[in-house]
Amino acid sequence: MREYQVVAKPYEFDFDLKKTALLIIDMQRDFCEVGGFGEALGNDVTPTKSIVPTVKKILDRARAKNMFIVHTREGHRPDMSDVPKAKKRRFDSIGEEGPMGKILIRGEFGHDIVEELKPIKGEVILDKPGKGAFYQTDLQLILETKGIESLIVCGVTTHVCVHSTIREANDRGYECLMIEDGTAAFDPQDQIAAIRMINQQGGIFGWTTTSDELIKALSE
Repeated sequence: MREYQVVAKPYEFDFDLKKTALLIIDMQRDFCEVGGFGEALGNDVTPTKSIVPTVKKILDRARAKNMFIVHTREGHRPDMSDVPKAKKRRFDSIGEEGPMGKILIRGEFGHDIVEELKPIKGEVILDKPGKGAFYQTDLQLILETKGIESLIVCGVTTHVCVHSTIREANDRGYECLMIEDGTAAFDPQDQIAAIRMINQQGGIFGWTTTSDELIKALSE
């Protein structure tokens, strides 16, 4: 029997702590602060910035429980050799100079994780060139090596990189719990729709819950 149970939708989510990873998606300055890629797309970054305290609360609890933790960052090589032409054509701000350095480029100030959520020793930092965290990365190998079966997922943006990752994980056999208030989209309507898409039809891609319910479960 699994040791923890979280009140969730569409029904309770059970997990074994030693076989579960906390996956924090793209909590980078480029998506959460003014002057980054998110704003360059014409978005108000208030929703993504606003979840930082919630994600910090989850991260602190996970660290206290010695959970395996993975942080992801979307970004490209400095020479931009891994930027598909179609992506650059649609998002021409990639690689352009911004207030926090070259936008969405690895090694730049804007590419890094926000200060409040900085990884510590022993936590994985996974750089990815696309939306999903499994695409052109060694995430699956890392999870297999650690014996991970379940993922607790938070971060941004819910309908893009978070959703892409959960869908990829689902196809690979991982059970995923998405934290509703620990994820954010620039448009509130996208957030509502993204949550429903995960837990509908009996949990077609996984489960969703709140940070309070997760922390309550981890405190029992």
